[in-house]
Amino acid sequence: MKMLLVLAAVAALAAAAPQADPRQATIVEEVNEPSIGVGPWKWSFRTSDGVSRSEEGVLVDAGTENEHIEVRGTASWTDANGNAYTLTYTANQDGFQPQGAHLPQPGRK
Repeated sequence: MKMLLVLAAVAALAAAAPQADPRQATIVEEVNEPSIGVGPWKWSFRTSDGVSRSEEGVLVDAGTENEHIEVRGTASWTDANGNAYTLTYTANQDGFQPQGAHLPQPGRK
């Protein structure tokens, strides 16, 4: 009888253990080209659930008083309702400039 109770308790604990989430995405493609010194860099990835990101950057006007880093990138994903989104951006001496159909547009309501 005690053995039956122990087995039932072990079975209950096993059933209550966290299960792997089938929605966990895995990386299916990845690129990483880091900068060595002041050279350009690039990285990107794509996951099993369709999310993707990429970015590249470069040092502009190196050695001058206008020296700055310029970064360009994109991100794409699908939300829980099946809506697809793509965001592109540039970041440089003028700040972060995102673009995407889902973002508010100046002068549009």
